[in-house]
Amino acid sequence: MKEEYILKAIEAALLAGAEIMEVYEDPNADFQVERKADNSPLTIADRRANETITRALLQMPYPILSEEGKQLPYAERADWKELWIVDPLDGTKEFIKRNGEFTVNIAFVREGVPVMGVIYVPVKKSLYFADETLGAFKVEDIVRIDTDSLKDLTERAVRLPMEEKRDTFVVVASRSHCTPETEEYIARMRREHDRVELRSSGSSLKICLVAEGKADVYPRFAPTMEWDTAAGHAIVRAAGGEIWQAEKHEPLQYNKENLLNPWFIVMKN
Repeated sequence: MKEEYILKAIEAALLAGAEIMEVYEDPNADFQVERKADNSPLTIADRRANETITRALLQMPYPILSEEGKQLPYAERADWKELWIVDPLDGTKEFIKRNGEFTVNIAFVREGVPVMGVIYVPVKKSLYFADETLGAFKVEDIVRIDTDSLKDLTERAVRLPMEEKRDTFVVVASRSHCTPETEEYIARMRREHDRVELRSSGSSLKICLVAEGKADVYPRFAPTMEWDTAAGHAIVRAAGGEIWQAEKHEPLQYNKENLLNPWFIVMKN
């Protein structure tokens, strides 16, 4: 993907993160929590982040599929061979709880495959980004881009996965969506591995843990949407891993008629 497009997506994520933090850090802020049709929460921070990202991405010649944008019927999306898939605030429940485990997710998808991804963690000021031709990277303590060179950014980043020596098999699970099927999967891992460690996290941070090499697997046997996984999928793919559909050995696909993901398992290489 063009370097300028990757940098623009990163800049959009950082700007959205700033909008989110302005609401998050205001002790008198009214999150203006609403309930969407599926009963999931929506806040003023979601809306402000979405406006910021949309404004930036519209400068490039690709359509946008955003959780908080207008949901177009498949008849209009079917011919989109390339598109942005955005979750302006992934982990709204974690945002409302003020536990810091929420992210900004931006992915670029080509022919149903996520080939570029950006995930920003506003509270930690951590940035993950990846392109299928460049690899996957993590930058700490970043709030704005001060370069117009992707090479400069990758030089200050750590390439993923990181080398991590450990004698445990690490399973990462959702902090808010543990199911009986997930518990059964974890029990099977305990039978197959000598030492199993369970880590919990919110939002797309779970996928990032696998991409970093800090976790071996993330099973998800609960509903998710394409915008929940697309950016993380691009990052874990570029780091050598994959997100497999749980029922068959095929990767998740995007811009489907039904935007609901099947159950899946994120695995490192």
